[in-house]
Amino acid sequence: MAAAFGLVFRTSVCHVGDLVPLGGSARGFLFIGPAARADGPDEEGSAMAEEIRAEMVANVMSVSVTAGDRVGDGDALVLLESMKMEIPVLSEVSGTVAQVGVQAGDVVQEGDLIATVE
Repeated sequence: MAAAFGLVFRTSVCHVGDLVPLGGSARGFLFIGPAARADGPDEEGSAMAEEIRAEMVANVMSVSVTAGDRVGDGDALVLLESMKMEIPVLSEVSGTVAQVGVQAGDVVQEGDLIATVE
């Protein structure tokens, strides 16, 4: 429990990838995504790589990028299909695609590597 401005808040620790139930009048879940970070080299001077992984079992309908392509934050990398829904997989950072781990027609499992962006 935490208190601020005369209000009491119930708090808990969440991890990246957790689905957190919304309480009170809100219905549904909140997905806890990766923390935002600045693009660029880390302390050792090498570029940080962002691994984009599948969040569910799905069919790969199309792949929009190849290794070496420049992408921006929010650019579509891959289009997945699951339960008759099309799900675009978006880059969460700007950078260069270092690796594409899927091709059209593949079936991905939860946690499979889709692409790496540096």
